[in-house]
Amino acid sequence: VQLQASGGGLVQAGDSLRLSCAASGRTFRGYAVAWFRQASGKEREFVAATRRSGAGTLYEDSVKGRFTISRDNAKNTVYLQMNGLKPEDTAVYYCAAGSRVITSSLPTMAAYDYWGQGTLVTVSS
Repeated sequence: VQLQASGGGLVQAGDSLRLSCAASGRTFRGYAVAWFRQASGKEREFVAATRRSGAGTLYEDSVKGRFTISRDNAKNTVYLQMNGLKPEDTAVYYCAAGSRVITSSLPTMAAYDYWGQGTLVTVSS
């Protein structure tokens, strides 16, 4: 599975962005998909995930109520809608996919087999 993340950019605090993660080579349908982010000088951290079935989602506490992860299996794409962006959301955002991710491992980087190249989100104050 090849993943292509896109949609990043430079925005002001309070603005919105929608990131996309498009898969090629295999359908997304059987994969859990997550977004992680890495700010400059910091470790990569979990942001949000959607289960293989698409029936459930998980969010990191700081993005709850602001970010929404969704998937369109017909388009083989997972989205991260980001509203109310804050300067601390500035990071490179990566999407990841895994076919054997159990619920308790959704926030764990090692659970994912495939990674996209990252897209930069910069939020100015």
